[in-house]
Amino acid sequence: MTRMHSATLIGSISIFLWGTLALLTRMTGGAIPEFQMMAMTFAIAFVLMLIRWRRQKCSGLVYLRQPVAAWVIGVAGLFGYHFVYFKAMTLAPAVEVSLLAYLWPLLIVLLSALLPGERLRGVHLIGASLALLGCWILIGQNHQGFQSEYLPGYLLALLCALIWSSYSVLNRLVKAVPTDAVGWFCALTAFLALLCHLLWEETVWPQGWGQWIGVIGLGLGPVGIAFFTWDHGVKHGNLQLLGTLAYSAPLISVVLLILAGEADASLALFYASLAIVGGSLIAGKRPKNSALKRP
Repeated sequence: MTRMHSATLIGSISIFLWGTLALLTRMTGGAIPEFQMMAMTFAIAFVLMLIRWRRQKCSGLVYLRQPVAAWVIGVAGLFGYHFVYFKAMTLAPAVEVSLLAYLWPLLIVLLSALLPGERLRGVHLIGASLALLGCWILIGQNHQGFQSEYLPGYLLALLCALIWSSYSVLNRLVKAVPTDAVGWFCALTAFLALLCHLLWEETVWPQGWGQWIGVIGLGLGPVGIAFFTWDHGVKHGNLQLLGTLAYSAPLISVVLLILAGEADASLALFYASLAIVGGSLIAGKRPKNSALKRP
């Protein structure tokens, strides 16, 4: 297995963990304010990295010294995406916001072609477009149509897609920055989220073990490990394939909700599965004469 294949596999762990987001969020009861939840989960992610540093007998302070560009990309991606997403949710219906925000995997495929040494092939575009169709079938099955009164929310949702895709692609330009530095980006994101919480929200603590397990699970998985493995994947793996595979996150989410008895299977799920899996297989197809000997 080459380094690229290994990094792509590691990056795909993030996609599975993001698929657990809906189930874990339901476990929290949905009563915790967004920025408070963001502060708590990113703080847990930072603690997770602190544990790693302690096991390595390292203070972690060495990872503070990173280029300004890395800090801007990291914090703008982690905090900026969530800030804009929460704001979009207050200005437009959740379904429409999700449909537009989930353009980010396709944008990753397109924007990656601008990177040095990268080339966009037809199978990448076809695969990502087919997977996008599957994602829209899955998320938009109760879609009532876009309405002009929600235009500000729609624009912010599109900005979400641009922020996360840009974060993922631009990370390739700072691939020398170790993934451990993401721990500090998470710490600053948690601090900024805490400030937003204190300014605009009222604190609501989780009630009972079930809600605490949901919060801790979010901090360890979709917010913690997922961002660390994604950082490694987008820096060293196959960006186009990761972008297409990302469309399986909502599919995994629905399947887990069905298994947990929180949702029902539907024909839309079947069609979406075919499109997402088919698109991923197409995007992952190797060129016939490619030796793929990249490091």
